Amino acid sequence: MAYTQTSSLSTDQAAFDRLAYFALRTELLFDAAVEVQPTQQAMPGSSVTFTIFNDLAEATSALTETSDVTAVAMGDSQVTVTLAEYGNAVLTTAKLRGTSFLDVDTVAANVVGYNAGISLDSIVRDVIAGGSNVVYGGGGSSTPTSRTTIAAEDVIEANDIRKVTAQLRGANVPTFNGMYMGYIHPDVSYDLRSETGAAAWRDPHVYVDTDMIYNGEIGAFEGVRFIETPRAKLWADASDGAGSAGDIDVYGTHIMGRQAIAKAHSIVDGNGPMPKIVRGPVTDTLERFQPIGWYWLGGYGRFREASLRRIESSSSIGANA
Repeated sequence: MAYTQTSSLSTDQAAFDRLAYFALRTELLFDAAVEVQPTQQAMPGSSVTFTIFNDLAEATSALTETSDVTAVAMGDSQVTVTLAEYGNAVLTTAKLRGTSFLDVDTVAANVVGYNAGISLDSIVRDVIAGGSNVVYGGGGSSTPTSRTTIAAEDVIEANDIRKVTAQLRGANVPTFNGMYMGYIHPDVSYDLRSETGAAAWRDPHVYVDTDMIYNGEIGAFEGVRFIETPRAKLWADASDGAGSAGDIDVYGTHIMGRQAIAKAHSIVDGNGPMPKIVRGPVTDTLERFQPIGWYWLGGYGRFREASLRRIESSSSIGANA
């Protein structure tokens, strides 16, 4: 008796799921911190300049009845955001599209779209991380004085948050509905929430209006609404604890108030506040190569330095070897 079995025929082939999966992706959060954008831009240009008018000094002296007041001059300052080109693209072949068990064009569009978002988020994150107002983690035996002097023990502590919020309030920085916004790396969040004592992290406030909770928010502490994200700035091997680069990772915890960041972008050729997806021209003889990419002409800048603070620290679970 002859059995028709798997070795007899070629009908039992490996099967593939036709659903496309992608790499684990982080939330795009930093562009959400941008508040200032042009609303009355005069014309297209290579940069956009924003003007901030200064307040007059307080007039606390009584007037003299028979003397006129002496006029004082107004003053202003300006912030310029320079536009630059950003973009990326992929190029698929006709053979790939014709033999793939997945819709390659759909996959390419997804990959390109996410690349556009994550790229802009990194650009604005680095602008935020370049601010000049820095506090160093106070968890060690002595407080560091620079990024390269941060030791492994110099983790973040609750008092660092209090110090930064005091600075923001002292500079009259307005809040987002009563709270400042904070971006914190999970490694740093671990240290902050592990601190013991009555003055350390307490159970986060449970919000009644859940629509107000930001993506990734872990709670409110000392006037800051914290968003936990692995995309908070990390300077790998930035310190050896003695004043030079070494093997200690340094983390940035970004805390900000209103109008910290400005964004400008081109307003012609279909450009806007976010990148546009571009189908490139097919230029080969047999039309086999089809490009798809993204393009953006714009830029970010720190609008009010006083509204932006950064705490630099190590982490007890970071790379400190």
